[in-house]
Amino acid sequence: MTVVSALSPVPRGSRDAVLKFYFGPMDCGKSTLALQMNYNHSRQGRRGLVLTKHDRSGGARVTSRIGLGLEAVEVVDSLDLVELVTGHAGLDYVICDEACFYSVEQIEQLADLVDEHGIDVYAFGLASDFRSVMFPAAQRLFELADEVCRLQVEVLCWCGRPGLLNGRIVGGELVRTGEQVVIGDTDDSPVRYQVLCRRHHRAGLLGEGTLPA
Repeated sequence: MTVVSALSPVPRGSRDAVLKFYFGPMDCGKSTLALQMNYNHSRQGRRGLVLTKHDRSGGARVTSRIGLGLEAVEVVDSLDLVELVTGHAGLDYVICDEACFYSVEQIEQLADLVDEHGIDVYAFGLASDFRSVMFPAAQRLFELADEVCRLQVEVLCWCGRPGLLNGRIVGGELVRTGEQVVIGDTDDSPVRYQVLCRRHHRAGLLGEGTLPA
């Protein structure tokens, strides 16, 4: 009789591979969950690869605001993800942080990894940009993913309502024009982002007493 414990390796080929997309606004725990998922899978004896693009650290790492971090492969526009992943023998899964910044072609490649190579893909990222317009890569993930999960770890607007959208703040004011991807954070840097509820994102209000953008 074979005894299976919580630490027993998961047998390869025991189920179909999946493409899952976890999305939500800034501060909702996407990168933290990506790191936790990588830990959980590796603990079960599975071999994986962690990818990222435009991490807040500025380097090839997945970092979370609660202090966790891990080295990762930086995804550039010219990188073929199928070639990258299949070049590592025996991989079971891929963690894709900041997947909203990948190219649409690279999202198609993630689907190929699942369908043609039997490798699980777990993608994490924003759904929409500072204008509340969906990122092309995120839209394609919504269309292709086997499962889409909204993450909402008590991210609140300044008014106390659930924070759903990311506002870009330049010079203390919310802006609605500019490049779709500009890397910033939630601190006092020249370009920063603030999570807002739908009402106050649309109205352009960043707090009590502020003027509409």
